[in-house]
Amino acid sequence: MARPRYNRYQYETSPRKLEPEYEVRKQVYPKKSTAIKNKPKKQLKNKSKLKKVVYVLLAFSVLYAICYRNSQINETFSDVQDAKAQLSELEKQNEQLNVSIQNSINLNQIEQSAKVLLGMQKLTSKQTIYVNLPKRDYVEPATEEIIMEEEQDDFSSIFEKIKGIFYKE
Repeated sequence: MARPRYNRYQYETSPRKLEPEYEVRKQVYPKKSTAIKNKPKKQLKNKSKLKKVVYVLLAFSVLYAICYRNSQINETFSDVQDAKAQLSELEKQNEQLNVSIQNSINLNQIEQSAKVLLGMQKLTSKQTIYVNLPKRDYVEPATEEIIMEEEQDDFSSIFEKIKGIFYKE
């Protein structure tokens, strides 16, 4: 619809579209009626749609693989962090146990525990017995001879046993 020419003032900020004073006719092309030529175009359209679907599925599978791998990496990282936290806790406990062991090695405390709990007493000079040992070597060499038998194969040992049975001495 054409606007009247006398009212050319425009109230909005966007420029006005100019409309031609004549009507543009669209050129109509005759349809090709051959069915043979239309089929390949439909097949091409179907193939292009199929390609698009394959590309979309391929892209989706690649993205899925990336997401899955990242989740595995995150899970492994959290397992490593948990193991490190557990290791540091065990090292603290180990250090505390070492300190408590060092404190319990106090000889005065051990002596006190032996007297109180076990009823032990220190030795007196009357309870000490001295033993005199001669200064010779108490290790004696072996007097027996060790005879090593050579291993024989099974076939010859069977004949030796049979021979031993018949020729008893």
